[in-house]
Amino acid sequence: MQKTRKRKQQIQLKPERIEAKSAKFSSGKKEEPYPTHSRPNPEECRAIRDSLLSFHGFPQEFAKYRKTDDDNDLKPDISDVKEESVLDGLVKTVLSQNTTQLNSDKAFDNLKSAFPKWEDVLAAESKCLENAIRCGGLAPTKARCIKNMLGSLLEKRGKLCLEYLRDLSVDEIKAELSHFKGIGPKTVSCVLMFNLQKDDFPVDTHVFEIAKAIGWVPEVADRNKTYLHLNQRIPNDLKFDLNCLLYTHGKLCRNCTKKGLNQHRKESNDDSCPILNYCNNFCVKTTDDIN
Repeated sequence: MQKTRKRKQQIQLKPERIEAKSAKFSSGKKEEPYPTHSRPNPEECRAIRDSLLSFHGFPQEFAKYRKTDDDNDLKPDISDVKEESVLDGLVKTVLSQNTTQLNSDKAFDNLKSAFPKWEDVLAAESKCLENAIRCGGLAPTKARCIKNMLGSLLEKRGKLCLEYLRDLSVDEIKAELSHFKGIGPKTVSCVLMFNLQKDDFPVDTHVFEIAKAIGWVPEVADRNKTYLHLNQRIPNDLKFDLNCLLYTHGKLCRNCTKKGLNQHRKESNDDSCPILNYCNNFCVKTTDDIN
């Protein structure tokens, strides 16, 4: 019986190892998974950013991380972000996986309430840690990831702090974070964009589905190659706003998947979705070009 339980634990950990390896593979070099796929171009990116911004306004949940234009020089407005350490941001992102924002925020608050210091989290019994974050789902997996990451960080740096990442380049940060078991490309990208104010473009389920639906990546694209492609194609000054707006729109609009857009286009002339309007216009232009 003990051998059976051990094999099950190894099977559960396998996806985390695969994700971490993907993060290492993606860092350190500029890859072009689809060099002949010319979309999106800067004009498309700006058009969709502007349309979604007019439609939704900027999402308040991301406002404290947003860069502001000060004398034509983009500088981060970090008055609120300073209260959130890079390590806080990394753990928050881990807890946000496969759950709602409400549940992940509650899980983080419960964690900090039960264990005020990260040293307390590292020293805690796994079951106690799981109980604290259970409302966020996947508690055993997330607790194991957090404890492994904290243990590795303490061994490597001698203290539980990631503020040193602020002085590194994007590729150096990717290399550092990818060493932690269970920390995959999307988690790294979110920390880069939100907590470190770097120009990066995370690809979650919502962004991935919309990108495929509007032809920004080929039909065969997976999420990791979509991440690599979009980070090459989307201008740095548009990445933050466009990412937050696509994520928000994807949550609110059920039409914005490949299947949803095609079905909605057939059945309705509804102009309530700016992505739908963009797709209709793109399809007309493509047909005209062919003719």
